[in-house]
Amino acid sequence: MTLSQSTQLKDFQSRLNERLREAGTTPDLAARLGLMIGGQRWLVDLSEAGEIVPVPDTIAPVPLTRDWLVGLVNLRGALYTVIDLQRYAQLGRTEVSKESRLLALAARLEFNAAILVTRMLGLRNVASMRIDEDDAQPSLAEGGFGPAGRPDWVGRTLIDADGNRWHELDLARLAAGSAFLLAGR
Repeated sequence: MTLSQSTQLKDFQSRLNERLREAGTTPDLAARLGLMIGGQRWLVDLSEAGEIVPVPDTIAPVPLTRDWLVGLVNLRGALYTVIDLQRYAQLGRTEVSKESRLLALAARLEFNAAILVTRMLGLRNVASMRIDEDDAQPSLAEGGFGPAGRPDWVGRTLIDADGNRWHELDLARLAAGSAFLLAGR
């Protein structure tokens, strides 16, 4: 990485951290977007979610990038990087089916990326969920997150009335992480 790239990365992370601090002052809304990635249920803050589209037939591969960077797609005239979050978390590859979708990050995050989602589960009311008391574990029970433990982009684990475990996915923190930003090999 050149000095210029390093400076640009630090500037981007600084701006993103500032937006995170600002977002922390807004009231917590009970509605979250529910989605399934692999066998795990995730909750995404609606303010961090952008457009949801079917997975296109063609995703242009990008050479010399990490295996979790699936490629590039054109969404309404803009190029978006497609990320396999399950692979990024070292939990295997996300299988694509007719129910699979791409969840673009919200424009306010200023990062043209989309997460590969196994299927969408609709809006969920987190006010009716309880916090998992065993959530203090360093990694998630369903396979963990590789040797580094639980990443900072994974929030609380909540349990719904049916006993399903939901993990909060912080897209802003994910997009601000240096490992996420440095996708080249």
